[in-house]
Amino acid sequence: MPPFWIMIVILGAAVLGYALGRGRAVRAVSGNTRLLHSRPNYYGWNVALLTAVPSLALLLAGVLAQPVIGGEDRAPSNGGVFAGVVLVVALAGMALALTRTTPAFRARNVVERVIRGMLILCSLIAIATTVGIVLSLVFESLNFFRLYPWQDFFFGTEWTPSFGGGSELGILPLLWGTLYISVIALLVAVPVGLFAAIYMSEYASKRVRSIVKPAIEVLAGIPTIVYGLFALVTVGPLIRDWLAQPMGLGNSASSVMTAGLVMGMMLIPFVSSLSDDIINAVPQSLRDGSLALGSTPSETIRQVVLPAALPGIVGAVLLAASRAIGETMIVVMGAGAMARISPNPFEAMTTITVKIVGQLTGDNDFASPETLVAFALGLTLFVITLGLNVFALYIVRKYREQYE
Repeated sequence: MPPFWIMIVILGAAVLGYALGRGRAVRAVSGNTRLLHSRPNYYGWNVALLTAVPSLALLLAGVLAQPVIGGEDRAPSNGGVFAGVVLVVALAGMALALTRTTPAFRARNVVERVIRGMLILCSLIAIATTVGIVLSLVFESLNFFRLYPWQDFFFGTEWTPSFGGGSELGILPLLWGTLYISVIALLVAVPVGLFAAIYMSEYASKRVRSIVKPAIEVLAGIPTIVYGLFALVTVGPLIRDWLAQPMGLGNSASSVMTAGLVMGMMLIPFVSSLSDDIINAVPQSLRDGSLALGSTPSETIRQVVLPAALPGIVGAVLLAASRAIGETMIVVMGAGAMARISPNPFEAMTTITVKIVGQLTGDNDFASPETLVAFALGLTLFVITLGLNVFALYIVRKYREQYE
């Protein structure tokens, strides 16, 4: 029996166990539920959890062990036996829980302990996932640096990978393109998003706010491939024809400016929505006190509201920066794939994320430095974003103000 159908049977048994456990508890006191230690639903949940949790855990362990025991390309010969064992465990758990269903049984305590354990397990899974990602990047990066000098990687100014040998894998051109495009995107998104948030929270009427805020948030729901097409078909040619060619700075529709402007449009709702919520969270008493002392509304916003909301606004900006650094599709279609260091924003460049995808695409030798460099690039990008988060935490702690 396939694992999916085993899981369906287990969940069905858990639903049946819930009904049986709740009914058994109610019948034990002849319908007078005040004589029960816990509410009837807890007795039902106790049976359902003891039916589902052990059997689902055994099923998951069997599925994870499948490639090791039976191989990935063939089904194990004892699959039917394993399915029978899982179902027996589910029925045994149901029977054990039903025998413990008495009026004096502390069902609520047991259910809450199980739920708390499941929440802790979910937290540990999240932590273990993060640790696993970091360790995979670190180990593969170490393999890369055994094959390629780290000095040439971190300080090299040429990016010319060649699987036939003679590759130049310097990260500086990619790092320059990543930071250049991200800065342009933030120069577009942060002022527009912050000013939009200030207008919606401090000046706009409820009617205008109910129209403008959803309209801005629509931008967050547009797929990045659509932004990429917009950059390729509309924004790029306009920048080339109106700015780059008249000023003699380039004749390509793919450029840092194209990707930065379109990415900035994409980031506007991230900054505006978060900043709007943060500004609205500033206590109204601070505004009233400032206005009572003779400050104008604009002075109140500059000297009271924005300083109070500064930690949250910094967090919104850092979230937008992380989103910009990790963007790929807009860069591919708007900025091109040329790795170079140039101050000209109308030239084609590329970013770290684009090259990570490029180096891992296709039937490549996974033990070659040209492929393993993707993990070194990923680790570098992780360190950069971690540094941004640490900086944001420092700003928040330094300027945070607490109000009663």
